[in-house]
Amino acid sequence: MKWYLLLVIFLTFNVNAAIEFTFKTTTLVSGLTQPWGMTTLPNGDLIITERNGQLRRWNGKSLSAKIVGLPEVLYIGQGGLLDVKAHPDFANNHWLYFTYSAASSDPQKKNKNGTHLARAKLVGNTLSQVEVLFSPRFMKSGGYHFAGRIEFLPDNTLVFGVGDGYSYKDHAQDLTSDLGKLIRLKDDGSIPADNPFVKKANRNSEIYSYGHRNPQGLSFDVKRNILFSNEHGPKGGDEVNIIKPSLNYGWPEITYGVDYSGEIISEDSSKEGMQQPLVNWTPSIAPSSILVYYGNAFPQLNGHLLNTTLKYQELRLVELANTGDASGEAPVKVVSQSSYLKNLGERFRDIELDKQGNIYLLTDSGKLIKLER
Repeated sequence: MKWYLLLVIFLTFNVNAAIEFTFKTTTLVSGLTQPWGMTTLPNGDLIITERNGQLRRWNGKSLSAKIVGLPEVLYIGQGGLLDVKAHPDFANNHWLYFTYSAASSDPQKKNKNGTHLARAKLVGNTLSQVEVLFSPRFMKSGGYHFAGRIEFLPDNTLVFGVGDGYSYKDHAQDLTSDLGKLIRLKDDGSIPADNPFVKKANRNSEIYSYGHRNPQGLSFDVKRNILFSNEHGPKGGDEVNIIKPSLNYGWPEITYGVDYSGEIISEDSSKEGMQQPLVNWTPSIAPSSILVYYGNAFPQLNGHLLNTTLKYQELRLVELANTGDASGEAPVKVVSQSSYLKNLGERFRDIELDKQGNIYLLTDSGKLIKLER
């Protein structure tokens, strides 16, 4: 595979946007193999995952050969090497966290697999001291709905998604299964004492929230003290949710979508004790990542949501009315939505910022794209 630098530049704007958002678009890299996630290191480098099990470093000028030392990855369907996240104190501890699909280590379950979380020390382009922090209690079959996005919270615990496995949607309501859940762990993989289901019978103590189908994006809002998530619905019913511990987000008991065949999944779109989405996208736009923007490059975006999408091939800006409340309890309302970058014809997979607030995007076609003023 040859890597090359593309100096393709566009000036993009949306005349219908409530917020004026203009930027220059530069394609930095082309030729990545199904990139899925990325994280910014303190020195400005980007670490990028490829689903076929490769990890790369972009130093602003060139792309490295593969970073060595990863555990064995099961590259199947929608699975493979998924998200990557640097520890908040990476400059001192060098811990890098990543999610991936892997086969069961149980010989009796050799055809089963699931979403795993591991960490390793990254020095140069070598990983060492690899530790598997999470393996699902229930291993599924098939290659769909792994989820996997990772986000650190201010207390240095981390939350990551585990999908419902597609054929196992009822597990999303089962608190003895990790499928269809957001999981919260300490940075060493142990379970926080304040997790909502700790020491509760017939409840997995690692579960943070449940009733999820295939969560794709996670972003913590440091001003509002809110964790935002977006996730794939079936045919219709894509969502943005405000995540709180112990809450039930409804899947598959409630949904605004139907099965791909057109069959009804649930007659209900609301039920007592189940959360309504902040945003419901019907028809589906296939959101793939989410970012609460705070940065100097585009101050007009501060406190608003940026969503990458696959089906709609756009960057979707969701403008929020409340621009900040540290209580985490102030109502958040959607003011408007605007679409950008549809002219590129790309399926956008992940979003990341640098220290200046410039925006980086990964595409399924293998590109790394930068948005700047």
